[in-house]
Amino acid sequence: MSAILDGMPTRWTCPRCDREFARARQGHTCVPGCTVEETFAGKPPWQRAVYDAVIGHLRDLGDVHEDAVKVGVFLKRDHKLAELRPRSKDVLVYLWLPHPVTTARIAPARWASGPRVGHQLKLRGVSDVDDEVRNWLTLAYETS
Repeated sequence: MSAILDGMPTRWTCPRCDREFARARQGHTCVPGCTVEETFAGKPPWQRAVYDAVIGHLRDLGDVHEDAVKVGVFLKRDHKLAELRPRSKDVLVYLWLPHPVTTARIAPARWASGPRVGHQLKLRGVSDVDDEVRNWLTLAYETS
């Protein structure tokens, strides 16, 4: 069960899948967790480099919880802020932002989670993690 220690809420761990969540008994699909290394095992090295660039930027902002499963890594603070899913030609990134973003690089908002709006972004190399993407990641981090 969640508790508050030193003003910071602790995360709840599901007893069935051993994954961590923000709230006790938070709804989720119980799938076995794994490591980030296992998520990217057998994938092209550039995909892990994309992930490392994203998580490196987010860690510069503060604490980030990495919830790795076979299909990708869910990045969380109080709430999920991004998902990175390695695919054959790209790393698909889902971002939760406080408002719709309109640009050729990011798919239009498709869903909402409370006050946040979900977007899709395809990254095809570490150079795609540029200032614009880092700004979106910062915004997602600050509103999660």
